[in-house]
Amino acid sequence: MFHQLAAIVFPLFAMVAAGFFYGRRHLPDMAVANRINLEIFTPALIFSVLSAKDFQIAAYANLALAGTLVVLGSGLIAWPLARLAGWRVKAFVPPMMFTNSGNMGLPLAVLAFGEPALAAALVLFLVENTLHFTVGNALLEGRIHPGMLLRIPMLQATLAGLAVALLDVTVWAPLAVTLDLMGQVAIPLMLFALGVRMTRINFKDWRIGLAGAVICPASGIAIALLAAPLLGVTGQQYDQLLVFGALPPAVLNFMLAEKFNESPEAVASIVLMGNLASMLTLPAVLAWVL
Repeated sequence: MFHQLAAIVFPLFAMVAAGFFYGRRHLPDMAVANRINLEIFTPALIFSVLSAKDFQIAAYANLALAGTLVVLGSGLIAWPLARLAGWRVKAFVPPMMFTNSGNMGLPLAVLAFGEPALAAALVLFLVENTLHFTVGNALLEGRIHPGMLLRIPMLQATLAGLAVALLDVTVWAPLAVTLDLMGQVAIPLMLFALGVRMTRINFKDWRIGLAGAVICPASGIAIALLAAPLLGVTGQQYDQLLVFGALPPAVLNFMLAEKFNESPEAVASIVLMGNLASMLTLPAVLAWVL
């Protein structure tokens, strides 16, 4: 079991570590690379998977709903805890809800469950990402921008991929290969960029960071355990839902906290300590489900 777990998590954390140490030494500006990944490579990956002939939309409906419950349920648990502890709700609740379903969730699914599991991981990633740009923005800004959603390349690729799947359209083979190759860039670049981004955050507010490192996976797993039998999520999708619930806070939480000036130092500590703690929690959850 140890060798199996090491084979799954080592490539993941090794890529993040490579980005961290490279970032510490060279201080690269990843803004352009991250933008290209979000606007080109990740949309190509999404469209490539969703438009594939073996992707059946109906097979993931309950998983998508369960993922929605995990995200929203984690927020409902975190909200009163933040009030009791005296922490700013806008600083503590979003990182408990919105996790690294892209940077960690996608490669982890492939390494743990194989290439066929990528479709389910993408569904969960899209659920989390859509909620982040709607509910998450509403938490921080007080309103939702529906028009902004339609301008996000990842959601455009999602709609296009779903349309192709529903209409049973065959994508021209050379185009499909091109998009597949572009999509293969997305996951390694996500991991490397995560490592570089981790060089910018610190342990200043370690108490709230430590609390977040415990509450984030605990609440996610608890809601996943409740939602799965309720919605009939079984088999490998059940395992992936548990892993989804155990993922650490997304780095995007820190970036948005900076943008809206919502205790960015505290959010930085939550993100850093949550991702460090995932080196223990994720192998434990994988040992449970495998």
